[in-house]
Amino acid sequence: MQKTCILLQLTFLLLFSISWAASSADQRENKFVRCLIQNFSNSTDISQVIYVPNNPSYALVLNSKVQNLRFQTPETPHPQVIITPNHESQIQVAIRCAKKHSLQMRIRSGGHDFDGSSYVSQAPFFLLDMTNFRTISVDVKAKTAWLGVGATLGEVYYTVHEASNSLYFPGGSGPTVGVGGLISGGGYGPFARKYGLAADNVIDARVIDAKGRILNRKSMGKDFFWALRGGNAASFGVVLAYKVKLVDIRPNFTAFNLTRTFEQNAIKLLYKWQYVSPKMPEDLSLTARFFVINDQTGNKTVIATFMGFFQGDVDSLLSLMKERFPELGVTKEDCTEIRWVDNYAYQYHVATDLTPELLLSRVNPNLEGNPYFKGKSDLVQKPIPESGIKEIWDFFYRVNPGESTMEWSPFGGRMDEISESSIPFPHRAGTSFLSISISSWGRNENSLTQRGMNWSRQLSKIMGKYLPNNPRPIYVNYRDLDLGTNNPTGYTSVEQARVWGAPYFKGNFDRLAKVKTMVDPENFFNFEQSIPLYRRGNVKEGKTNV
Repeated sequence: MQKTCILLQLTFLLLFSISWAASSADQRENKFVRCLIQNFSNSTDISQVIYVPNNPSYALVLNSKVQNLRFQTPETPHPQVIITPNHESQIQVAIRCAKKHSLQMRIRSGGHDFDGSSYVSQAPFFLLDMTNFRTISVDVKAKTAWLGVGATLGEVYYTVHEASNSLYFPGGSGPTVGVGGLISGGGYGPFARKYGLAADNVIDARVIDAKGRILNRKSMGKDFFWALRGGNAASFGVVLAYKVKLVDIRPNFTAFNLTRTFEQNAIKLLYKWQYVSPKMPEDLSLTARFFVINDQTGNKTVIATFMGFFQGDVDSLLSLMKERFPELGVTKEDCTEIRWVDNYAYQYHVATDLTPELLLSRVNPNLEGNPYFKGKSDLVQKPIPESGIKEIWDFFYRVNPGESTMEWSPFGGRMDEISESSIPFPHRAGTSFLSISISSWGRNENSLTQRGMNWSRQLSKIMGKYLPNNPRPIYVNYRDLDLGTNNPTGYTSVEQARVWGAPYFKGNFDRLAKVKTMVDPENFFNFEQSIPLYRRGNVKEGKTNV
């Protein structure tokens, strides 16, 4: 009886997909769906795995992880098919069918890609949503964990803390960010100065390559494994899970969050911050942020905030700040003791007793207010002069309160100690801090979109005055298609792609291209800023001299 029901369900979905695609001149999507159904296991509930546009759940699944509503408009190109696999064999089938019917693949874990390239494409494509690959397995004794790429960081932090309050996975700050996307580009987080990037702590991985083989660290080889940790991993295969080291962490932190205005010497404090924060002890993370608010009189003003997290007690923190940064004026009344797991609630100004709800929710708290945005990043090496900070500060007066922000996060510490070539992420010693700017707006209107995009690009030009330009260092996890893209069809050379590849990867870009040619010579894993083929005679599939 059960087998009969499954066959009826398969037949219904097949007829449904045929009727949907029959109205299109291009039958490729129809053939792709047929291929999937014919090759998926009969035990699979197809209605919970394959979604086509006429399916009532299609829009819900597509939009469930669109973290930038700029890519949820009617004009946005949508996938012909969405697949939410619950078994790795379904991914293998999807790869075979996509190759057979010339359909591109986009791979999505958390959906936080700034420019939407994990779920948007100008070419015909299907979306592989990894939401069901979210198993988290913690080994407290070995201090390791296997993390499914569809798990969110919030889920990881909650699970690790439940297993041991003195172990930690050094990930990012956003609880709804997916593990797969974070590690794919390196994974900078609030405690990178002590523990390095998320990708620095990866010790194994499971991945499906372009041939459909399931590989681990041993079977994939050192070059493939190197590329998966910060090298734009979706260029090389479908990562299923990463095995990571868990690090020892103090269960309780001391935190503070101070606001300073122009009249309170915010410009001078930001200038001094650039010299102080990267050289602080590794136990302290001190970030700076500036944005626009309405003051108590209702007038628009720019403010700076300084947020610190310290693995130590209040007295030790106060002594450190008095010695290194007395101008900031941190007092005992400014400080709060929190659990390390509560630092995410603290950042989002959420009551710490709501930490479990914050971490386990898959709803992005940043989508409130102004959910349409454009983001840009820079990795700053030399301090920006006071005049430059004042220019940036004044530029913020061109936006309304709540629309835009800039955050500076310090490097130094452990980040200085790791080689540029250890993993593909190259921005190590010599990098002072990571700058990220967000321009946001509240409605899907052309005028607002154009204004927000222009503001972001103009601010980037101002920042560019104080940064190297050969190349200008950018963080790949804050992907920016303004840098350039691959050819939408046909071959893209390494030199063509270098315009965006060098800012992300510096000297590691050529090695990534050689690994790409070795593991995916047909360039199946291809998207707007995927690693290109090297196309050199000395690089062959299965063999490389990089």
